Amino acid sequence: MTATLQTRIDTAFAQHFGHAPTLHVRAPGRVNLIGEHTDYNDGFVLPCAIDFETRIAVGPRSDRQVRICACDYGDAIDQFDLDAPIAPRPDAQWANYVRGVVQVLLAKGLALGGMDMAIAGNVPQGAGLSSSASLEVAVGQAFNALHNSELLTPTDIALAAQKAENSFVGVNCGIMDQLISACGQADHALLIDCRSLTTQAVPVPAGLAVMIVHSHVQRGLVGSEYNTRRQQCEAAAAHYGVKALRDIDVARLERDAAGLDAVVLRRARHIVTENQRTLDAAQALATGDLQRLGQLMAASHDSMRDDFAITVPPIDHLVAILQAAIGPQGGARMTGGGFGGCVVALLPEALVPTARAAVAAQYRAPNGDAATVYVCHASAGVGVV
Repeated sequence: MTATLQTRIDTAFAQHFGHAPTLHVRAPGRVNLIGEHTDYNDGFVLPCAIDFETRIAVGPRSDRQVRICACDYGDAIDQFDLDAPIAPRPDAQWANYVRGVVQVLLAKGLALGGMDMAIAGNVPQGAGLSSSASLEVAVGQAFNALHNSELLTPTDIALAAQKAENSFVGVNCGIMDQLISACGQADHALLIDCRSLTTQAVPVPAGLAVMIVHSHVQRGLVGSEYNTRRQQCEAAAAHYGVKALRDIDVARLERDAAGLDAVVLRRARHIVTENQRTLDAAQALATGDLQRLGQLMAASHDSMRDDFAITVPPIDHLVAILQAAIGPQGGARMTGGGFGGCVVALLPEALVPTARAAVAAQYRAPNGDAATVYVCHASAGVGVV
């Protein structure tokens, strides 16, 4: 798979720019095992980087031009000048992820030079596996490696990528997607404190598979609903007089709820309980307690369905199929922003054929499509190839 990516970017680079690249960088997509919508509430998340990635072939230029070939968009070309204002392109959303990162790096005062890039990725798009963060982090690493002798840490790159998505692309995301793409560790999940940005590597037990099942339910509402949920969480934090919902526990949530809108209370309850579930799940994963891990994943899904209201019936059905196939040896839950996208399951590798067969036999998307199954492994974060 990665060999194919490498061939594609090298071929496109030579064809469009007339010389060979100087270096190659990669950044992975991610799946969040548990901890949904907690990141922008200063809470805890437990993602792992996956072995699907964005790769970029990179070469320096003697002028101040940046030229990009997007192999996944029919070798579409973007070009801009580092000394001119960098504006979004309404006709090419993919280009804005690159432009946004470059603008943020320039604003940080980094000494950037002209560059040619050919980009390709195999992170499924629109599935909630952070193809956009993978692209942003890879672009940050390309400029860091070529022009700045690795001045930026992986966390610096993640923060720049998040700022680009917030301020340039216009998606008010938290830090999780970019941080796990930058800082992931092979064979480990990463418990991230989204307030302090401290991370703790959590070993994934040998023989445990990370199965991602794409529902093929189009995530049509996720943008507007994401911003609504964020506003509701901010309203709840203001009601309790705290900086973020991370700062209260369930006892305080219930005790001081008088006067809080009932819907906003449910949204807050999801965040508060999900934070604790995430900490508990990290412990269960580290000790190999798959039964406890499965219970926590099931409770997380129920909370997303009932309190945060971000699941849809086909996703609920898909989770139920997987939970029944896995039994007490792991678990399944929706992952990502909601309203479609993917389900993540953790299960022994020996149970993968059983779970795969159950999904094939019992699930169809509303449009009749079968689900797509990806069996992944926890992978390393951004780097030079």
